[in-house]
Amino acid sequence: MEYRYIPKTSHFSATAAKLCIFLCLCVLSSCQPDGTKKEVALYNTHCGSCHLAPRIDQLPRDLWENNILPEMGGRLGIRENGYSPYDGLSMDEQYQVIQSGIYPPHPVISLEDWQALKSYILAEAPDSLAPILREAPLKPLYQFKPKPLELDSTAGSLISFMALDGQGNLFNGDVSGKLSRYNFKTGTNSSLGRFGRGITAYNVYEGQEYITSVGYLDPSEIPSGRVFKRAGDQVSQIPEVLHRPVHTTLHDFNGDGEQEIVVSEFGDLKGALSLFVKNDQGTFEKRVLLMQPGAIRTLVRDMDRDGKDDLLVLTSQGDEGVSILYQKESLVFEARKALRFSPVFGSSWFEVVDYEGDGDLDIVTVHGDNADKSYVHKPYHGMRIHINDGHNNFEEAYFFPLYGATRVIASDFDQDGDTDFGLLSTFPDYGEQPVLSFAYLENMDAASFRFQGYSLDSSAWGRWFLMDSGDIDADGDEDLVLSSFTYYFSPVPVDLRQQWEGQHTDILVLENKLYPPEE
Repeated sequence: MEYRYIPKTSHFSATAAKLCIFLCLCVLSSCQPDGTKKEVALYNTHCGSCHLAPRIDQLPRDLWENNILPEMGGRLGIRENGYSPYDGLSMDEQYQVIQSGIYPPHPVISLEDWQALKSYILAEAPDSLAPILREAPLKPLYQFKPKPLELDSTAGSLISFMALDGQGNLFNGDVSGKLSRYNFKTGTNSSLGRFGRGITAYNVYEGQEYITSVGYLDPSEIPSGRVFKRAGDQVSQIPEVLHRPVHTTLHDFNGDGEQEIVVSEFGDLKGALSLFVKNDQGTFEKRVLLMQPGAIRTLVRDMDRDGKDDLLVLTSQGDEGVSILYQKESLVFEARKALRFSPVFGSSWFEVVDYEGDGDLDIVTVHGDNADKSYVHKPYHGMRIHINDGHNNFEEAYFFPLYGATRVIASDFDQDGDTDFGLLSTFPDYGEQPVLSFAYLENMDAASFRFQGYSLDSSAWGRWFLMDSGDIDADGDEDLVLSSFTYYFSPVPVDLRQQWEGQHTDILVLENKLYPPEE
């Protein structure tokens, strides 16, 4: 099955907008060659080092006018129509934002030039965006059997972390800081304690547990996240207060027997990818690997095959993309951008897989973050496969459009020798196609990138937020597990909300029927 879409795309994610809009002028100099000489010169003057920015026609006019341009003006020191970038912020956060220097106190552009910029953008922006066009709808999912589960008796679900351990356990954490372990054999969910606010990662090494708490879940410039360490009954904290950490990786990069900790400090206007290394006193010291907001996931691979482990990171704020941090010597990394995406993409997750079976690692990404005031369905959201040329240069070879795609798992689910994909969407079109909150792509011909798509036949169980996979029933095939997050950060029909709250579903197991479980 093939899919088409019209590439007139839409919006800035609210947090991405705050990070990226001050660079949007780069769009207009690099992507809009039809402007007047004055306009082009003006754009070039105000375009510094730039992320890969969207075209004007990728954003609807109303979003430019009501959301994007006021923020852009703020980045240029202009306050129009009572707009203030500090509205709604606490005094502490206002101080943090002022210290960042992101909003200059005085205009850095003349009002005449600013009006020319606005007029040009609004003249070029489309009224609306074209929808995804599919030649055929996805088929009903048949390879997996849905099994909804309740972890507790509380209405709704606010699971912020979920991971299988390969031994029949599902570790899960929620926004209150509660960490639990669900055992599929016994059907019990046991509390493992409370740690800060908003569990986002759980790692175990030699009997020691590392639990990451995001702190402020909503966008904030005030660091309040933590990494807790528990050894037996003793709980301690890494001394550093972190800026909204959302992912943690433990790995011995230099082979000295000590685990380093890589923390994705997503942040907001600011953020970082941080490495924590044990010193001679046995305490962790922080090293910043990337001073950039939006780090959301890391993976460890030896990308240049030199025997030293490298690090891949997806950033999903501002300069969205995948960077490879090559380890040149012990714990010394050199970063190179492998993929760059428009900041309107809402990059959310990635996997690394040898899709072609040629020994080179390819990158699969999903794009679909849509949790902000400029919510609109975007036909460029979905999954992309980027093929490695053998020298870590990547080219997009396949795109599957899916509104609001936020998670991907790559595996040979039907065990026929090629890579299939499980896709999760947190922001589908709940009004028209709510069942497209999950899609399974069965690989029919890897060489020609031909897939058959399947979807669930119901959206009543929950709003899917996280996904993992593993053989939870020990029958030899790989199952999928989805978790629900019924916080309403984008439009949802009232009747669907009521169904979710009535179902009380926390987890949806998609049991792979490739091998029937033993009776």
